[in-house]
Amino acid sequence: MLRVGVITASDKGSRGEREDLSGPTLAKLVQEIGGEVAEYVVLPDDQTMLEEKMRQWADEVGLDLILTTGGTGFSLRDVTPEATLAVADRLVPGIAEVMRQESLKVTPKAMLSRAVAVLRKRTLIINMPGSPKAVRECFAAIAPALPHGIQILKGEASECATTL
Repeated sequence: MLRVGVITASDKGSRGEREDLSGPTLAKLVQEIGGEVAEYVVLPDDQTMLEEKMRQWADEVGLDLILTTGGTGFSLRDVTPEATLAVADRLVPGIAEVMRQESLKVTPKAMLSRAVAVLRKRTLIINMPGSPKAVRECFAAIAPALPHGIQILKGEASECATTL
């Protein structure tokens, strides 16, 4: 079973001024691919706090996957990609590329996403959009590859090639 953490980056959500709908949406989607949300938190759009939580969950808790939601736009407070890159060991550009590609089929505003995906040790970290609708669309695009990618990361699978 995949052990997953969900971080919602939202100033208003962290102050209780807005209900987080995207985090719970991600939790339901994670269950559909055989995962369980072991950790969940709503944090302000603060780069240091986001970095600290990602490091803790990857290094100390040992989660397989960390999904962030929110903080990937153009606002000066949107710092989730910067926090994610700061904790990265390696980049996984294909995941964010696929999410943007699929979202572009729905709205031209998808090109404004600054979301990234990275590896930290044996944890995959993916930035998701901040709205439940966009979370569902993006997750659907990447979900088929996630379990296998995480198996490779954990050393439980060795190759992606199909045999004939």
